Amino acid sequence: MKKVTSLLIFIAIFMMTCPTKATNNMISESTIQQALSALSQAQPQANMHLAERGTRQVAAFWQEADGTANDFIQLVRTYYVADHEDRQQLFERLSFILEQCGQSADVLNNTLQEPTVLIGKGEPIAIDWIVSGYSPMAHFSEDMFANKLAHICVLNFPAYTLDEKNTLGLQWTRLEWAYARMGEVFNTRIPGYVYAHSAQTMNQAENYISNYNVMMHCVRNEAGQALWTEPMALLSHWNLRDEIKSNYANLPLAHEKQEMIYQIMLRIIQQDIPACVVNSDDYLWQPYSNLVRQGATLEIQECEAEPNTRYQHILNIFHAMQQLDVYRADAPSHVLRTFNEDLEISQEEIRYLFTTLLQSDEVRAVAEIIRERLGRELRPYDIWYDGFKSRSILSEQVLTEQTQTRYPTAIAYEKDIARMLMDFGFDADKAHDIQSHIVVEAARGSGHARPCVGRNQPARLRTRISNNGMDYKGYNIAVHEMGHNVEEVISLYDIDHYMLAGVPNTGFTEASAFLFQQRDMQLLGYGQQTMSREAMLDMIWSMYEIMGVSLVDMAMWQWLYEHPNASVADLKDAVIAIASDIWNTYYAPILGEVDSPLLGIYSHMVGYALYLPGYPIGQLVQFQLEEHLSKCQTPAEFAKEYMRIYQQGKLTPKAWMIGAVGAPMSVEPILRAVRKVL
Repeated sequence: MKKVTSLLIFIAIFMMTCPTKATNNMISESTIQQALSALSQAQPQANMHLAERGTRQVAAFWQEADGTANDFIQLVRTYYVADHEDRQQLFERLSFILEQCGQSADVLNNTLQEPTVLIGKGEPIAIDWIVSGYSPMAHFSEDMFANKLAHICVLNFPAYTLDEKNTLGLQWTRLEWAYARMGEVFNTRIPGYVYAHSAQTMNQAENYISNYNVMMHCVRNEAGQALWTEPMALLSHWNLRDEIKSNYANLPLAHEKQEMIYQIMLRIIQQDIPACVVNSDDYLWQPYSNLVRQGATLEIQECEAEPNTRYQHILNIFHAMQQLDVYRADAPSHVLRTFNEDLEISQEEIRYLFTTLLQSDEVRAVAEIIRERLGRELRPYDIWYDGFKSRSILSEQVLTEQTQTRYPTAIAYEKDIARMLMDFGFDADKAHDIQSHIVVEAARGSGHARPCVGRNQPARLRTRISNNGMDYKGYNIAVHEMGHNVEEVISLYDIDHYMLAGVPNTGFTEASAFLFQQRDMQLLGYGQQTMSREAMLDMIWSMYEIMGVSLVDMAMWQWLYEHPNASVADLKDAVIAIASDIWNTYYAPILGEVDSPLLGIYSHMVGYALYLPGYPIGQLVQFQLEEHLSKCQTPAEFAKEYMRIYQQGKLTPKAWMIGAVGAPMSVEPILRAVRKVL
């Protein structure tokens, strides 16, 4: 699952990762020089190189409403802090203000969203869906520029480019890194109503996918037979995918179920799924013929196809991003901002990493092992082959019986977190301390982790829990989300500076989630799980799957910017074509079936705007962490080293990886390891 980018977090991250841009020419070069001269006279001890950097960045943001040229000069002269101790005091005070504002807004945002995202908070009514898109932080940056706090922050803590951070940052102290991250808080000046609109649009898409269930007990094959006899609502795409995975165990009708789910996925991608069967058990549906039946006589019913709703949400988000583009002359697309600022890794580097693995001989060798184990030719849905995991020898029913017994409620899982952390090697005090900062809640959607924005707010673990308790799918998700939460708690509560709280990008928190999820069976008492031969094969096959999906997401956004006036029908055709082309290049030679659009099924593409590349980044980071952590002799050493690594906080990916394992991110470690075990 994903680490949730709640609307508050979305806005906050956006504000904290944008490089400086000139918005006008109100402040002339002559005025800048006058300001610097006045500053030098007032504070002769000032570092004028640093002062000039901050002054020029303030000048780039200055607008008519901020005052005259003389007002600009006066602000620079009055509010620049040259003394080191005074500067650190200003930094600490700004950090406190930002933390308090952020977590206060998050409390409100979380409370307002509860009916739409949680079970047990009452059924949402019409206005709940509206207010769930409200972002209390949408006007924060605008307000801070209005009262000049943003100008003072930029003046004293200027921003640095990614290249500068990757070079100069190698010599920075922790405090200097924190100053640099402070310099990114107000590095864009976009009207609050534009932020608010983008937040609302993202929320509408997230609500759509978090309530997109297929009722499997209402699905029939062409002979009218039910393959699923017990009530089962599977969320697209997450639970549908997990149901395919669960049927690699020796179960009745396993292969037929997988083929059926594959057909359902194709219907969703192509948007010819009958709208009446989505999130409803009022009809029986035959996915192959696409017939819908109802009533005691099971007469065929007329039911219109879903009207490209999936692609309309993508288009809506694109148009919302275009409104942000107008204010970012230096990075005028969501694509540029995602890779150069949010991920801090170039798109070219990411594409090279992904395609290198996709075309590797190692992937082909693993595919041959899967083919031999299955005793048949591979099918497209075998990108989710799950037979390398120890759980695949057990039926999901057996595992579900165990998880439902252990975790009949969300609170039961919450109370067991400390025990699970101690199994990983955390000492009892630390395990209970981390548990005290995590709240477990039953989710309407697939499940996610909601981070703690400030130190008075808990991290939130959300997963699906039925009336019968937490089934194995929900448990597996919960362990993944717990990996996010543990990272979030450590990288906030155990960090030296609030402005360094967190990780370089989403991939690095995904790495923590994967580390935990890899060990879900260990937590059920099935022995310690390490990077065995099977685990390595499972990891490279998982990378093979998600890297292709990420390339589709990346290509879709590139296509959107090349076709800004495209209709929703155009977008649907383009996504299917892109998914099919990438399939034909990297998957059809191994998995067969030319022109399969299966890679277009991921719900992240609908609701989370270029989030997907973070997953394979996370898997690459995970493997290098696994390799490094495997040198630990005891669980206690494992936990200690895990904490050291995640206490680095929000450095750049390059600096973080060098600090964590002594080398930058690369595909070569996983390829080398797979070659060795093969």
